Amino acid sequence: MDKVEVKAIGITQSPDSPNAYALILREKNGTRSLPIIIGTFEAQAIALVLEGLTTPRPLTHDLMRNILEKLDAKIEEVYINDLRDGTFYARIIFEDPPLDIDARPSDAVALALRCQVPIYVNNEILEQAGITFGERQRDIEEKTESDIFGTSDEEEEDFDFTRRIERERPKSRVERLQEELEKAIKEENYELAAKIRDEIKKILKS
Repeated sequence: MDKVEVKAIGITQSPDSPNAYALILREKNGTRSLPIIIGTFEAQAIALVLEGLTTPRPLTHDLMRNILEKLDAKIEEVYINDLRDGTFYARIIFEDPPLDIDARPSDAVALALRCQVPIYVNNEILEQAGITFGERQRDIEEKTESDIFGTSDEEEEDFDFTRRIERERPKSRVERLQEELEKAIKEENYELAAKIRDEIKKILKS
């Protein structure tokens, strides 16, 4: 079976359920994308890596990676190999020792991102469940990673960083935001962490 390499471009909230998210995998050398519905915990685990955020204590997938490293077990790739009755199946393929393990695609991708190994999808699955985007591709990319953190302005309690520290010099503002970011991650408040991260990026670009 032909395997197609893909990359995780982000997470977006599923329109069908407030507690479900869509992991968007895009063909590395093509225009097809594959949405896979995953749970909130797995979505956060993936989004943290995509956003470049770290937690003070290891999450489940961090723990899995750490155990593999201690055991000198090396993952070669993860492979989304089957789609049956609307359910995707994946395999985690090890280089050393040579074996493969059945896994949910969400767990496989979360681990692949942490171990920095390639992600593949069966070409037949891409043909069957993939979507080819034209102009809409950019819209999905813009909506993805931040959606898991709920960074919209709809909630009244939105954190107004600029107003709070607008009189501080730029360097001090960044330092203070970094402290706020570390605190938010420590408290596992990923929504707030994403907002702080965006504000830091805005300041550094100005």
